[in-house]
Amino acid sequence: MRLSTPSTSYRAAIGLALFAVSCLVWLSLGVGIIGSDGARVNLLYGGVVLIGVAGAFIARLRAAGMARTLVAMAVTQAVIGVVAVLAGWGLPWSPPAEVLGLTAGFVSLFLGAAWLFQRGVGGRAVAS
Repeated sequence: MRLSTPSTSYRAAIGLALFAVSCLVWLSLGVGIIGSDGARVNLLYGGVVLIGVAGAFIARLRAAGMARTLVAMAVTQAVIGVVAVLAGWGLPWSPPAEVLGLTAGFVSLFLGAAWLFQRGVGGRAVAS
C-alpha cells in the first residue's frame, strides 16, 4: 500500500488556514478585535476556531471536507463582525470600519484556504 503525497494546493491550504487561525487567536485574545484589550466579546472568535477543529476532525483532513469547513468558518467570522457592528460592540475603541476591515481580511483568508483545498481535492493523501 502506497500513500500519495498531498498536492501543493493542499499543503498551501493547510498553511494558509493555520496562519489565519493563528492570527485570529492572537488578535482576538491578545489585542482584541472588538473593543479594548481583554473585552470578553472577543471570545466569540473561539467559535470560529471550534468550527475549524470540529470540521477537520469530521472531514479527517480530506480536502473536500476541509473546503466546506473553511467556508463555514468564513461565514461564522462574517456573522460575528456584522453583529458586532450592528450592536455597537467595541465602541469607542473599535470603530465599525476597523471591525469590518479585520472581518473582511479573515473571511478572505478562510475563503482563500477553502479555494486551495478545493483545488487540492485530486491530490489528497489516499491509499492506492
